Amino acid sequence: MKNEGGRGPLASVLAANAVSITGNSLTLVGVPWFALESTGSPAKAGLVAFCATLPVVVSAIAGGPVIDRIGRRRVSIASDLICALAIGAIPLLHYTGALAFWMLCALMAVTGLFHAPGETARYVLVPDLAKAAGTDLSRAASLFDAVSRGARMAGAALAGVLIAVTGAEAVLLLDAATFCGSALLIFAGIRALGAADPLRGAKPVSLAAYRGELREGYAFLLRTRLLLAITTMVMLTNGLDQGWSSVLLPVHARENLGGARHLGLLVAVFAGCALLGALLYGAIGHRFPRRVLFTGAFLLCGLPRFVVAALVDGTVPLAVTMAVGGLGAGMLNPILTTVIYERIPDELRSRVAGVTTAGVLLTTPLGGLAAGWLVEQTGLAAALLAIGGVYFLATLAPAVFPSWREMDAPASAVVSSSEPSRPSPAPEATPPRP
Repeated sequence: MKNEGGRGPLASVLAANAVSITGNSLTLVGVPWFALESTGSPAKAGLVAFCATLPVVVSAIAGGPVIDRIGRRRVSIASDLICALAIGAIPLLHYTGALAFWMLCALMAVTGLFHAPGETARYVLVPDLAKAAGTDLSRAASLFDAVSRGARMAGAALAGVLIAVTGAEAVLLLDAATFCGSALLIFAGIRALGAADPLRGAKPVSLAAYRGELREGYAFLLRTRLLLAITTMVMLTNGLDQGWSSVLLPVHARENLGGARHLGLLVAVFAGCALLGALLYGAIGHRFPRRVLFTGAFLLCGLPRFVVAALVDGTVPLAVTMAVGGLGAGMLNPILTTVIYERIPDELRSRVAGVTTAGVLLTTPLGGLAAGWLVEQTGLAAALLAIGGVYFLATLAPAVFPSWREMDAPASAVVSSSEPSRPSPAPEATPPRP
């Protein structure tokens, strides 16, 4: 029997995520900047973002049963290696003069297709990792999110400096290396964790069995009012955030601020304060009502940055606004993660993971397209205010709709009214990512 105890597996997954997300932050800054510099078009930058995010939705829709059958460890490793090849090919083709725009779109599509299953495979292990380490689930979730936020901050700051010094191509090569590092950490670090192995006793592979497993995940989500409300709200805000990060903020930094260094600084400030927000929630957040804290935090991280970018000149006012917003953003995922973990049975974890991941990412491919089109049609300031206004309306949902009141109810009270009768509520998968 495998020895699953100790903190080694949790530390390995945290380290792998830190390495991988640092690389993702390099891409978050590097790819939009590379697209803007190489094409000069916000609309084309939005198209690159569309190609990168549409496959994420496709893979998330069908990925849950695949993750269980292949094994979470294997999926995570394969995902990282394929993404390393795709990201690394972009600068290599560019250096040889062979990179066409359609190739950039295709390679980003490959990255999107394989990135989501790997991230989901790691995230669904958090409850098992917490149990093996002997730590509380909410604290493990907060730690997982805090490490992710810290890596995002470091990656964004590094990207801004590297783009200015060496160019966006070198940043993408470094991102490819981080994917390889993450794969190595998962390969070596969680061998003894049974939950990372392929699902035992699974039915023979068939289209009917696969459809049945997928249907279970969707049926569970549709029966669970709070999870459906969370998925719907974050689906909308993730699309708007994609427009902000892939088009609006890079264009604003290029046209009105100091270029890539200021872009990296702003993303790093937001991520650093989000890290602080996640740590604060892990330390004292349980003392406050979840719904009130969640609503207030979302209001802080939504509309203000759009308004300040549109109406106020300079980097400093926007940096201050994003710092405050980051504090709020850092509290969102730990709240959502804990709420979701309390409500999903172990046996449905990966299946519901794929469904919720697909749901919250459904509008993401359109976010970059819409933002790029708006900028070219109406101008940057009008696009910022329009998208910010929609964001504000979305963040009012927890204060308006009754289903959100269940956020503060014990999980057992919610299960009786909205979920099938199961022995013990437990975890989920990739949380909605504000």
